[in-house]
Amino acid sequence: MTMPSETVEKELLDFLEVRTKTVWEADTDLFASGGLSSLFAMELVVHLEKSYDIGIRGADLRLDNFRTVEGMAALVRRLRAAAGDTGE
Repeated sequence: MTMPSETVEKELLDFLEVRTKTVWEADTDLFASGGLSSLFAMELVVHLEKSYDIGIRGADLRLDNFRTVEGMAALVRRLRAAAGDTGE
């Protein structure tokens, strides 16, 4: 079942707040702000794969897909759609 983008964003913002002890906005560049490291990016990959039943491979591992919560939510939506998650 497809999750609304806002739901994915809320869950990701909650995850980030718990892990970093910081409140983030969905459009904040998490890496440019110094809030996250490339090592934490790998933790995000694992979290997204497990939480949303997706596989993130190859070109999808670009840092640009993880810079903002909005970007991560778009990645989740795209990968779930590619896997045939139609929401039915």
